[in-house]
Amino acid sequence: MGDSGSPILTKVVLDVLKPHKPSILELGEVLGSVDGVKTVNIVIREVDVETETIKVVLEGSGFKYKEIRDVMEKFGAKIHSVDEVVVEKR
Repeated sequence: MGDSGSPILTKVVLDVLKPHKPSILELGEVLGSVDGVKTVNIVIREVDVETETIKVVLEGSGFKYKEIRDVMEKFGAKIHSVDEVVVEKR
């Protein structure tokens, strides 16, 4: 999207189901390494025998949702819903 005035993703809030491993610390570090991501906030909402339901808030400048989704899938997490999105013009 790199054109001046192009819309960029600056915030996304996700409802995610993940296995206990990796921990939210490990997942947060990996998500934080994605280009354009400045802040990662993960809150555990529910714990089951094999899984955790988490809320993931990502903020930054121009990160790509597909990259976030790919990281989640790599670690066995499934995005249930995208609950909030903020898009800004450069």
